[in-house]
Amino acid sequence: MTAINTLKAHLAMNVTNVETSIEFYKKMFGIEPSKVRTGYAKFDVQNPPLNLTLNQNAFAGKGALSHMGIQVAATEDVIALREQWAERGLKPREEMQTTCCYALQDKAWVNDPDGNEWEVFVVLEDNLAEAKSEDATCCVPTFTSIEGKKQEAATACC
Repeated sequence: MTAINTLKAHLAMNVTNVETSIEFYKKMFGIEPSKVRTGYAKFDVQNPPLNLTLNQNAFAGKGALSHMGIQVAATEDVIALREQWAERGLKPREEMQTTCCYALQDKAWVNDPDGNEWEVFVVLEDNLAEAKSEDATCCVPTFTSIEGKKQEAATACC
């Protein structure tokens, strides 16, 4: 069997306004787009390896996409990226020591201009037992805080 030489994942997203989305993703990834055309932009992200394209396309409401994420190695990485997002003018919210998707995680979230949610997360403990439905907290909106300030509700889960 021939080994396949993969380079990076590709994610093509529909956006309602490519210019507004370019500004958000410049802040989120800390880089300039590698290509911009009318109704189109490409970000060649090195870390994590990602070919992200934005395609301006009218649509109503949110699509079927739940959310996107970047898994990191440690809580310190979550905090560092959350702080970078805040320094770049984004409004991150955090969820620390949260049980989600049968795993204990630390995470931070940002929303793009179309409401798509991105998370950075670390898995602290995986493969937890399934909770009783009345005890389940995964994917239920919860309020989080950063430096003691109440933030907006977290609405997604991995």
